[in-house]
Amino acid sequence: MSGLLEVRGLVVRRGARTVLDGVSFTVAAGETVGLVGPSGCGKSTTAAAALGLLRPDAGSVRFDGVELTALREREVRPLRRRFQPVFQDPHGALSPRRRIREQLAEPLRLHGLWSASDGPARVAELLGRVGLDPALGGRLPGELSGGQCQRVGIARALATRPELVVLDEPTSALDPSVRAGVLNLLMDLQDALGIGMLFISHDTATVRHVCHRVLTLREGRLDAEGLRDEA
Repeated sequence: MSGLLEVRGLVVRRGARTVLDGVSFTVAAGETVGLVGPSGCGKSTTAAAALGLLRPDAGSVRFDGVELTALREREVRPLRRRFQPVFQDPHGALSPRRRIREQLAEPLRLHGLWSASDGPARVAELLGRVGLDPALGGRLPGELSGGQCQRVGIARALATRPELVVLDEPTSALDPSVRAGVLNLLMDLQDALGIGMLFISHDTATVRHVCHRVLTLREGRLDAEGLRDEA
């Protein structure tokens, strides 16, 4: 099966240890694929490779047919607006000294998408898209809850209108009371925007709730693949 993201035979070594050993999978446009496994199994390394942040020892990572592993960083940079990350620690992913609206404007400025005429409206739209009051744009991250900060992180990932979002344990640091709201938000966004998602988690129940297909990673190898209801 071809996809927006195609990972083939990925091998990553760190010293004498093989972190990933022949990992292959795809993520199609409009599909959410879950990658689940215990701590230390290679999930975050897979995320970094999928985002073009590390060069594997063997194998390939293709985004929309472009081989990322063959490109230099300056060649990958123009593609980055099309695939974006969401990180595990909602507060740690944001600068504590910059207001929320400034942090949402940053990716727009970085990728040449900001204009003085419609930039502020785009920031307000992003906050509304993730279920936050646009007035929160004037606050600092320390004034927001963990759930609100993670929604800001999702909004920032959506700022460049990406085709793929890689989410590395996006709800594991959240209280159970707010986790379901963030998961439902992700499902709604995927339905509305048709973006592909790679959702990484150690929690099988979370992955089954969110994803169309589920991949199980154990000790650097894919152990199983199935549909959501089969996980």
